[in-house]
Order: sequence, then C-alpha cells, then structure tokens
Amino acid sequence: MDIDKLFKVPKLPTGGNKRRMPDAPTPEMLKRLRTDEEGTAAPSPQNGTLDKGKSRAVAVEDVDEDEERMETDFAPGGDADYFAEEDEEGRFYGGGLTQEQKDILNIFDRVGGDEAREDLEELSLPGIRRLLKRFEAAANKNQDQRSKYPDDPAKFIDSEADLDAALKALLSLAQAPLLAYPELVKTGTVARLVGLLSHENADIALDVVEVIHELTDEEVGNEIEEEEEGEGTREEALKMLIEGLTENAIFELLVDNLGRLNEAEEADRQGVFETLGIFENIIGSNADFAPLLVARTSILKWLLDRIQSKTQHDNRGYAVEILSILLQNNRANRLEFGKQDGVEIALKVLSQYRKRDPVDADETEFMENVFDSLCSALAEPEIKRLFLDSEGVDLMVLMMKEKMRAKSRSIKALDYAMSGSSGTAVCEVFVEALGLKTLFSTFMGKTQKKKAPAAAPASEDASHTLGIVSSLLSNLPSDSPARIRLLAKFVENNYEKAEKLLEIQDAAQTRLKTVDKEIEAEKKDLIAEGEEIGPEEGDLWYLRRLDGGLFTLQTVDYILAWIIMEDDGIRAHVQQMLNRRNRSLNDIIDTLQIYHDNVDEDDTNTQDDGSPSRKEILKNLIAFLEGC
Repeated sequence: MDIDKLFKVPKLPTGGNKRRMPDAPTPEMLKRLRTDEEGTAAPSPQNGTLDKGKSRAVAVEDVDEDEERMETDFAPGGDADYFAEEDEEGRFYGGGLTQEQKDILNIFDRVGGDEAREDLEELSLPGIRRLLKRFEAAANKNQDQRSKYPDDPAKFIDSEADLDAALKALLSLAQAPLLAYPELVKTGTVARLVGLLSHENADIALDVVEVIHELTDEEVGNEIEEEEEGEGTREEALKMLIEGLTENAIFELLVDNLGRLNEAEEADRQGVFETLGIFENIIGSNADFAPLLVARTSILKWLLDRIQSKTQHDNRGYAVEILSILLQNNRANRLEFGKQDGVEIALKVLSQYRKRDPVDADETEFMENVFDSLCSALAEPEIKRLFLDSEGVDLMVLMMKEKMRAKSRSIKALDYAMSGSSGTAVCEVFVEALGLKTLFSTFMGKTQKKKAPAAAPASEDASHTLGIVSSLLSNLPSDSPARIRLLAKFVENNYEKAEKLLEIQDAAQTRLKTVDKEIEAEKKDLIAEGEEIGPEEGDLWYLRRLDGGLFTLQTVDYILAWIIMEDDGIRAHVQQMLNRRNRSLNDIIDTLQIYHDNVDEDDTNTQDDGSPSRKEILKNLIAFLEGC
C-alpha cells in the first residue's frame, strides 16, 4: 500500500489561471511558493471588516461544489485541526479531538492553563485547593469589575467568562467527595457558591445550579474506591455538604431563581430540571428537609402552578414528582397543600383524563403522580373535607364509570378518602353518587377493558376495592339507607358477592402458605446456627406475610365477619360454602385475632365523635363469631 497516495491532498480541478502544485513538490519549490505568496497583497477589508465570502472565493475560485463539500467534511473522527496542523511536507498532526472537546480544554486553559488540567486529572487535596482558589479569585474579580463598571458590560465581560469557566471546573469535584466536600465547607466556598445564585447574569446562576446538582447527586464518587479517598464515607461527606448548603439558604435562593427562568429557552428549561433535581437530592438524603423547603419558600405554589401548565411535559412531570415527594408522610406539608388550593387544582388537572387516556408513557406517569399526591394528602381529615367540598367524590365515581386508564387510580383515591372514621362523610356521599353499582361491577370483574390494558394490575384494583367495602361497613351508620343499600348488594343474585369474597380468600390463603413455608425454613436455619430469634425478625416476617397475602386475607375476613353479623341469610350461605372447603368460622376468627393483635395502639382511628377504634370493632366481631 502506498501511504503517500492514501493521504494525498485532493487535487483542485483544472481550469482558470491558478498555479498547480506537483503531486510531490520539492522543498525548494515550497520555499519559492511561500516567497511568491508573501509578495502578494491581501485583499483589503471593506468598512473595517474582511469579506470572508469573497476572500474564500479568491482562494478557491474554481473549486467544484461537490469537491469543496468533500474537502470540508473529510476529517476522520471530526478532528477540528485535521487540516490546520500540517508540516511543510503536508503531513498532518491532528490531535483527534472534536471542536467541542477542544473548546472544553480551552476553558480550562483560560482558568489556569495546564495547572487546571492537571488538578482535574489528579483530584488531590492540593489540586482541589488550587481549583477553589481560582474560583474564589474569579468570583472576586467579577464582583469587583461589576461594581466598578455597572453600566459598561465590555469592562466585565472577560471576568464573567473566567467565572463561568471556573464554575465549570468545579464539576469535577463530584468525583472525589471525601476530599472535596469538607474543603468546600471549610473554606467558605459553599457560601460563595450559593450566593452566586442571585448573580445578575442568569447564565452564571445556571452554572451554579448545574454544579450543585452534580455535587448533591447520591451517586457521587461511586466510581472511586472510598479507601483511596480518605477517612469517612461518601454519605457523611454528602451530608456535610448538604448541611452547608441549607445553612446558606439554598432553598430560598433556588426558588427565587426559578422565578426568572424562561422555559421557552433550552438552557433555562434545563436549569429548572436541575433545580428540581437538587430538591430531590437533598430530600432524598434526609426527609426532614421536606417541611423546611415548604415552610421557607413558595415552592408549593410554584409546583401547583407548574402542573397546571400544558407545556413542557418533562419539567411538568418532574414538578408533580417533587410534589408527591413533599407530601409523603408529612402532615404539615399536606395541610399547606390544602391551604394552597392543592385539592382543587389536583382535581382540575385530573378531570382531563375522565374521557381520554394519556397520550404516552410520560403523561401516564404524570397522571399517576397527581393521583399519588392527592392520595397522600387524603390521609388528613382536613383534606378529606376539602375533597368533599370540591366534589372530588363525584369526579372519582364518574372516572370509575368511564373505564379509562384513570379508573384504577380513582378507585385508589376513593379508598384513601374513605379510610378511617374521618371518612364517614365521604362514604355517605359515595353511596348517594351511585358509586356502589360501579364499585361492585369492578369487584366482580365485569368491567374488563377491551381496547387497552388497565393502568394498574387487577390485584391492585381488587385490593383498593376491598378497602372501600371495608370502610363502608366500618363507617356507614347502622340502619341508615346507605348501609341497607350496601348490604343488599351482598344478598342479590343468590349471594354471588359473598361467594366472590370466599374465592379471594382461597387465593390469598394459597399465597400465604407459600410464604409461611419459606419463613419456617428460615427459622429452622437460624435455630440450627444457634441464632436467637428476636422481635425484629418477627416484625420483618409479619411484614412479609402481609405482602404475601395476609393483608388481603385480613380485609376479606373483616368484610365477611361484618356481613355475617348483619344478615342471617348471608351467615347461613357463608357457613355452607366454608363447610364445602373443610373450613369454618373459626378460620375467620383466627385471622381477625392476628389482625387485632397487630393493630397499632396509636393508630386506632378513635375520633372525638366517639366512633369505635378498629381494635374495638375487631374485638366485637370476634366475640360475635365465637358465639355463632
């Protein structure tokens, strides 16, 4: 293979008066050519600006368009300097870097040249300290020049570019959290970094958001062995950094910065996404920061406004995800959600899915997160009252009837809204809204969709349906029309719904037997190894049993006990069906006794209105069944 021919510069087309170069010019010819070119006058610029188009036309005036494109595009690997870096004999010395890669290196060169690049490669403690000093110097210089020349951007534009580059260089610190994060806090760099969120230039603020988002990622430093970095753990280093950020009002400044971002711009849209990511990172490290974020800022209002928007699905989806996180297990945030008209807004957003399904997976996830946020808030009695006032029960019943993807989630929302004695009013309105017919159609499996799969598994629908029936039996007043209508559902069609309960009971017991065998095997192994079985292991096994069918079994037997006590005809039919299965009411009693013994004393649903707790109800049901 002739290497010279392989890398030969393409010939220019013939024609015109342009001087042609031999295929293998001698050094003397190259020297003579340079002398001739130096003596040629360059075209003079017009109006102080060189006309690039005309100068190129003079240089390659007769180049065919196709061959010109070939010359422009031909650069293996996209090497930006493939043609520029040549020696006298035409050999190339391209670095193999694209233009973007070269621009990144140029940024580091502007900050500190080769030293900055070495610091990034080493990530040693001295290198980290030099990076922090350069950042501090760049920030101070920019602040000084902006204060001296506030009305003359030309005077401080260079310092702003240096500050931008210095901030970009800090991204690498996420690779060495054990070394870098204590230095960030100890040197006061965290305070200076957070302060730049209020910088006059929004681009600088976005740089800060990017840096903080990278530094607070829970995966920081995963690729580096911890024993090589120093003492302590990544979690401890991250905790130290996050505490430093919160002490410097990171929440307030981030939320204020959201107000000046325009999501029509790509950079600002990314900035919003990363800001929400910071909130998720910080709350993920410590859930105690969730109430602080809501109490100290207007983030809840911003999130509620954002989820109502019909644009930018990525950030809208992320906004409702953050909302769901903020409402998890936090009464203060849930009550604030209610004060901010969150229930009304959530119902308004969900109403669009009454007659149509989400268009894609992202919108489906968005819808489910709105439902999850509402369900979390419905754990509070105050939110249940707002749910009633906003006609949320009626909307959920309508969604159940429409059989769209939102149907499963509407059943879940109703389950949460009716739970506990504080859900009594919701139960009554549900019956008045003719919800029983649709509920029991779902319960009996008579509403399977044909055109699209359900948004939730059938088992999840069944679980929430059982929860609703359980709440109705617990909360509807005795001898009330609503309760009579409920009991009538179990009598109609020759007790088919009572038989359905027994079928679900069989399936749950089968699942539970499998889990119990696994637990017994584990117990034997622990005893054989001489391990002591304590309360902690017992609690873990009980949770496994709940997931493995015990929870469903408890709910079914709770419902069976109620309807057996309420109606003699149902009792006789259930006893007959149990006898066919070689079981009796004692099996139901055993399940309810386990349920009773594990009900949390602090969560018995006792209310000021004198309603009995769940534990008291279970005790009375057990006593009745024992007397049968």
